[in-house]
Amino acid sequence: MSVDQPDTIDFATIDKATGDLWLTISDHLPWDENEGNHLALLQSKLNAYLRFIESGEVLKKVPGAEGRSIVINLVGKFPLSQKADSFFGKARDAIEGAGFRLQFSLVRPN
Repeated sequence: MSVDQPDTIDFATIDKATGDLWLTISDHLPWDENEGNHLALLQSKLNAYLRFIESGEVLKKVPGAEGRSIVINLVGKFPLSQKADSFFGKARDAIEGAGFRLQFSLVRPN
């Protein structure tokens, strides 16, 4: 499961610290190779997550989701490029406008 599989929710977990529902996108792709395609994949994946949330499917598929704040958690193997960072900021504004949260974290191998 990853950013290049737009019709799949990669991971759904309840954050123990906050009680928020985290819907995680796993992004293993580098930004310095075919950046335009990578941005299109990310946009498709974010749109799929929003459909999953706004349709109410999240309540049917994720036990305990009801009443929780929702965070779309993008986990990247590589830092965001300048274009990706700009896109991410716009996406975050739109997602927050819809009542959810979008965050990015960089995961480095040990």
